Amino acid sequence: MRAVQFKLHQLAASQRYSRRTHSLPSGPATKLAMRFLQSLLAATSFLASGSLAAKKTTEERFNEFHTKALSSSPIKLADTSYKSLTATPRDYTVAVLLTALESRFGCQLCREFQPEWDLLGKSWTKGDKKGESRLIFGTLDFSDGREVFMSLGLQTAPVLLLFQPTVGPHAVPAQEPLQYDFTSGPQSADQVHAWLSRHLADRPHPPVKRPINWMRWISSITIILGLGTVVVTASPYILPIIQNRNLWAAVSLIAILLFTSGHMFNHIRKVPYVAGDGRGGISYFAGGFQNQFGLETQIVAAIYGVLAFCAISLTVKVPRIGDSKTQQVAVLAWGGVLFLMYSFLLSVFRIKNGGYPFSLPPFM
Repeated sequence: MRAVQFKLHQLAASQRYSRRTHSLPSGPATKLAMRFLQSLLAATSFLASGSLAAKKTTEERFNEFHTKALSSSPIKLADTSYKSLTATPRDYTVAVLLTALESRFGCQLCREFQPEWDLLGKSWTKGDKKGESRLIFGTLDFSDGREVFMSLGLQTAPVLLLFQPTVGPHAVPAQEPLQYDFTSGPQSADQVHAWLSRHLADRPHPPVKRPINWMRWISSITIILGLGTVVVTASPYILPIIQNRNLWAAVSLIAILLFTSGHMFNHIRKVPYVAGDGRGGISYFAGGFQNQFGLETQIVAAIYGVLAFCAISLTVKVPRIGDSKTQQVAVLAWGGVLFLMYSFLLSVFRIKNGGYPFSLPPFM
């Protein structure tokens, strides 16, 4: 998991260092008074924020944050607004992403997921402007919410928490927030949307709408127009080649020879090209129908090619010869080649299948 590990005690020390001012001459009594005043101010601010959140009803808090979400979703939170948003009782759902986007934390996963989270928050809020799903999206960065991170005891980021309603028709018994699992690496907006939808039953689930990638459309249209221009310009030269019957006949014949000679078998089984015969020589043909060598495929394809060429010559070329004597010589020549090559093919087949009874001279 590419989550960042926080050293909270170091960050707290750096925070204290950043707040350090020039020291003033003071005695022990003055230092004690200053510490008391700081503690009193912190307690007063915490109680004040808590009392303000308590004074607002759950409906008022939802309307306040929903109004903010309509202008900018997910809402950027701080310590105080986070506590107010997640305060109980609440009749709405809150999805908060606790992240660390500053470069000093080195959280690559945080930066990769943030655009997907922003897209999900904007798409959901735009599709649910009336707030019927009762869901608020928020983002709390570590630099804005150190107290929250420390109170939750978080040591990693990002962390996605789902606070479910505690009152109302969608209330759940469990008070603890649900946590999304980032252990499998960067997540997409659609994956988080599916996770939220599972926990928001009987409520609207606005879909994720990604912005139109205009550069992709422009590039695709430009490429299509360019290819169309090339095809139209070169068509007077390309069409005669494409429409040539001899070209297609040659391509078809080569393809037939490749596939009938066992070319695909070689690719599937990853067979060796040749093998030794055990006596210091080379074996060109493997015995049995379940074994084959790469060179064997090429030899068989060559035999098939010569036989096909002989058949084509005897049926197409020889009948067009005008001189009868030349025609007879051509018939005998091509017939002899056909006989010899077929004899060699039978001898190869007898190697593959030792029980085959037929053969032709001279390859017995």
